[in-house]
Amino acid sequence: MILLHGRGASAEDIMSLAGEFPHDKRAYLAPQAADYTWYPYRFIEPIKHNEPWLSSTLERIDQLVKKSENAGIANNKIILAGFSQGACLVLEYAVRNARRFGGIIGFSGGLIGPPGTLWNFPGSLEETPVFLGCDQKDFHIPRERVEETARLMSSRQAEVTMKLYPDLGHSISMDEIHLSRDLIGDI
Repeated sequence: MILLHGRGASAEDIMSLAGEFPHDKRAYLAPQAADYTWYPYRFIEPIKHNEPWLSSTLERIDQLVKKSENAGIANNKIILAGFSQGACLVLEYAVRNARRFGGIIGFSGGLIGPPGTLWNFPGSLEETPVFLGCDQKDFHIPRERVEETARLMSSRQAEVTMKLYPDLGHSISMDEIHLSRDLIGDI
């Protein structure tokens, strides 16, 4: 399970989620962003504003996926999870590198780019289970982007579960954790 923290948080913070997804045969990888942020501007800004940080971080995720594969872990056993900036990154990585993953969990996140962005990357997510959870009125994550992400990932053959919550705020609820846990099962 590759876990990415949000802006202003740390690898240690996101690793606390590992305890919510216990499994005696699961390894957890959580990189730390420099200065506690993966990229400097909002995820709905023009992509060029967040470069070269965005490309660098996507490459870092790819290195962790390859490290897992080299350790003998099949793609369909690799789970990508993140909160806020971290969620945006794992979702973006999955769409740009579409294949069957063990699961993708996006707590308060969506695909990266300004309104009107087209994610014309090839490939299928091959029935990868995806969970997207967010507050209906999250200040940082527009509801429309969460819905757009769900539609796009579904069109790439992912099995998407999306839940929008009233009054959740920019946080992770126990309901989201339970739904995610059920989604990834015993992977």
